[in-house]
Amino acid sequence: MKYEEAMELSQVKKAGLHRRLYEWTLHWAHTPYGAFALFALAFCESSFFPIPPDVLLMALAFSIPKKSFKYAAICSAGSVLGGCFGYFIGYQFFEYLGLPILNFYGITDKFDFVKEEYNANAFIAVAIAGFTPIPYKVFTIAAGVCKINIWTFIIASAVSRSGRFFIIAALTYVFGPKIKDFIDKYFNIISIAFVILLVVGFFIIKLLT
Repeated sequence: MKYEEAMELSQVKKAGLHRRLYEWTLHWAHTPYGAFALFALAFCESSFFPIPPDVLLMALAFSIPKKSFKYAAICSAGSVLGGCFGYFIGYQFFEYLGLPILNFYGITDKFDFVKEEYNANAFIAVAIAGFTPIPYKVFTIAAGVCKINIWTFIIASAVSRSGRFFIIAALTYVFGPKIKDFIDKYFNIISIAFVILLVVGFFIIKLLT
C-alpha cells in the first residue's frame, strides 16, 4: 500500500470513529444520566476527548429548555475542572501523555502558536481559548507546559468557558430547536466577535487603571 493510500485510509477511519463518538455523545441526552454525562464530557474534552460538550449541551437544553442555564453551569464546571487536569498533564506528563494527545489529533503545530500567545499575555490567551475553534485541550496542556499562574488559568477559563456555554444556553432557551442550524453555522463567528469584545474590554480596563 502506498503512503498516500495509507494516510487516506487512516483519515477515513478517524472520520468514522469521530462520527460514532458524536452519536454516542448525543445518545446521553435521551437517558436519565444526561447531566452527569455532560459534566464528564466537558471534563474529558478539556484534555483529551475529541467531541465538544456543546453538542450534548444543546441536545439537553432542547429537551428541557427551562434547565438550559443549569446545564450550562454543569458544562462550565466540568470544563474548567477538566482544564485543570489538562494543565496537570502539560505540567507533569507532557512527554508521556500531552505530546501523544496532540500528535493523535494532528494539532502539534497549533501548540507552538499557543505557547507564543502565552508568552504575550496568558490571561487573554486562555480567555480566547474558551471561544476559538482551536481545540481547548491545546490551551490547557500548553498552559501546564508554560507553567502559567494557575489562578490566572482558572479565572480566565471560567470566564471564557462559561461565556461560551451560557451563550448557547441563552440562544437555546429563547429560540428553541429552530436555532440549532444557526448555532452550527455561525457560532464560531459569534464566538470570535465575543473574543474581540473581551480583548477590547480588557485593554480599556488596563488603560483606565
